[in-house]
Amino acid sequence: MAYDVLYLDAARDTLAPSSFLFCTMAIYAIGDIQGCARSLERLLALIRFDPSVDRLWCVGDLVNRGPDSLRVLRYLKQLGPSAQVVLGNHDLFLLAVAEGIVSLRSKDTIQDILAADDRTELIDWLKRQPLHHHEGAYFMVHAGLLPQWSVDDAGRLAREVERTLAGPESRTFLQALFHGNAPQWSASLTGYERLAAITRALTRLRTCTAEGALSGFSGSPNDAPYGHLPWFHMPNRRSSDHTILFGHWAALGLHIESNLLGLDSGCVWGRQLTAIRLNDRQVFQVEYADDRGRG
Repeated sequence: MAYDVLYLDAARDTLAPSSFLFCTMAIYAIGDIQGCARSLERLLALIRFDPSVDRLWCVGDLVNRGPDSLRVLRYLKQLGPSAQVVLGNHDLFLLAVAEGIVSLRSKDTIQDILAADDRTELIDWLKRQPLHHHEGAYFMVHAGLLPQWSVDDAGRLAREVERTLAGPESRTFLQALFHGNAPQWSASLTGYERLAAITRALTRLRTCTAEGALSGFSGSPNDAPYGHLPWFHMPNRRSSDHTILFGHWAALGLHIESNLLGLDSGCVWGRQLTAIRLNDRQVFQVEYADDRGRG
């Protein structure tokens, strides 16, 4: 699908020519930030984001692999109701590290959050963020929806996880998510296996079978494993009556269809950070602008 892009020329810090007019009030959906604070700041300048009137929707993976996760998290938290985020797999990883459930790996860059004076407040805020956001004809999630789920199904299942993550059993849930069994989704699942299967689908899905079995594939859609398709191209997908906003798939890149907005354009990999204004689907992009030495 063809679309116009308004972008910031990183070399000259100037706007590309455009006859485009800015809205007085808008919703901007942004792809995976992953701790790329300077890129985020440039994108917000490009869209002229005004938190007193505008809203910012973030598709998850707010932190990790980029150089300044702490600054990103603090900024989004202080936006209050002007920011609507959903959790991604990297955000859940941060919560698990903070609980001592998993250890940092060589490529992780969330040490600044773990050492921060306001660590407790930031972690508590993150735990209270949802896995989904459903508003009008839009449904936002980090990765995708299994083909047999309607948006109502996905919202109901997501709320099961959200209640647990924000409650006193959050640590037990995270332990099960990162160290427990990993069954494929089935409506017959119960307990923490059920919650973990829901979470994996919402935060890790890229390709699946017609029955909704996930693969661990992360490459180009053209190279998907035999018997698997991108979740959004699965025939008879029950969520096709809504526009799904998602990220998580850098190899897919910016992907726009009439009922799909795939927003992970690979910023943390040195490419672009993307925003789409939902009012009119104007696309905005900035080139990666962060310190590569810390990524």
